[in-house]
Amino acid sequence: MMSFALKAWQSALIDETVSLSKAIQHLDESALQILIVCDASGAVKGTLTDGDIRRGLIQGHALNDPITGIFNSSPTLARAGWSNARMLAVMEERQLLQLPVVDDSNTIVDLVTLQGLLSRPKQSNKVVLMAGGLGTRLRPLTEHCPKPMLKIGKEPILELIIKSFIDSGYDQFFITTHYMPQVIQDYFGDGSDFGAKISYVHEAEPLGTAGALSLLPKDQFDEPFFLMNGDILTDIDPVSLMATHERLEAEVTVCLREHETQIPFGVVSVNDEYLSSIEEKPIHRVSVSAGIYLLDNALLGLLPEGEYLDMPDLIAQRSTEGKQKVGTYHINGTWIDIGRIDDFQKAQALISNLNN
Repeated sequence: MMSFALKAWQSALIDETVSLSKAIQHLDESALQILIVCDASGAVKGTLTDGDIRRGLIQGHALNDPITGIFNSSPTLARAGWSNARMLAVMEERQLLQLPVVDDSNTIVDLVTLQGLLSRPKQSNKVVLMAGGLGTRLRPLTEHCPKPMLKIGKEPILELIIKSFIDSGYDQFFITTHYMPQVIQDYFGDGSDFGAKISYVHEAEPLGTAGALSLLPKDQFDEPFFLMNGDILTDIDPVSLMATHERLEAEVTVCLREHETQIPFGVVSVNDEYLSSIEEKPIHRVSVSAGIYLLDNALLGLLPEGEYLDMPDLIAQRSTEGKQKVGTYHINGTWIDIGRIDDFQKAQALISNLNN
C-alpha cells in the first residue's frame, strides 16, 4: 500500500466547533501562523490568526468558547491555477503573510506563504528579446556593434535586460537577430554562462516586431510569453506584469509609459472670433507604448509566416476585432528607450549614479 506524507498546510486545518484554547494550541503546533477553518468536506469557511484570537479575547470570549464568531469568515483566497506572480501581487497588495488556495468548490488545496513566494522560484514563461535593429540613429556607435550590445556602464544593454529577467525567475530566452547576429551569439552563446537557456531566431529580412514572432518554434510556447525590445533600460517587475496580465485575462498586455511634451508657445482657444483663453507653454501628457508586451501563446498560430508586421498593427487588429482583450500595464519607475545618442548618454549617467 502506498502512503502519502501529510502536507504542511493540512496540519493547519481546524473545525469551527473547537474551543479557543484548543485552537491556540493547534496554531502553536502547526507553526504556520494561521489556521484554516473548514467544514467536513474541506470547504473553507474562514481563517484564524493570532490577531483574530487577540481581538476575540478583548471582546470577552472565554478560552472554552468555540471559535465561531472569532475567526475571519471572509478571508482572501486564491484560486487553483493562479500563478505565483498573481498570488504574490494579491498578498503584497493586502499585506498578507499566508494565502489559502481553493478549487472551484471552495475546497482547500494548498496554503502559500509570502516567504515562499519571495524566494522567486523559477518561472517557465519564455522571454523573447528583439535585437535585430540597425540602430541608425546611434551611429557611429553602431557601425561595428549592434545596438543591444552597446555597453551601459560595463555591460551590454541586452545583458542588463537578461539579468533582470533572471533575477525574477525567468531564464528561458529567444533572441531575434538581423544586424551583426554573430556578435550577439558569440557573446551569449547558449546562455549557460549566465544561468539561462538562450536560443536565436534570425531574420534574413526585417519582419517587424510582430512578424519576427512567426519564426518562433510554436511547439515550445505553451503559455503566455514576454516580448521586449532589446534596447530598453527599465526596472519593471516581470512578476508584477505577469500578475496583471492574468488578472485582466488579456490576450495581449501592453506596457505603457507617460510621455510629456511641452508646446513652446502660448496655446489659445477661440470662440466666435474672440479669444476665450490662453495657456502659456502648456505640457501635454500622453501614454505611449513602452516596447514591452505580454502575449498569449495562441497568438503565434495567427501570424502569417515571413510577412512584415509590427506589434502596434497586430494589437490594432485584435482590438478592432473586439474578440480579445488588450490589457495595459503602466511603468512608473525607470524606463529609457536607448534609440538616440542623448538617450544613450542618459542611460550611462543613470548607471553611473547607481554604481557610485
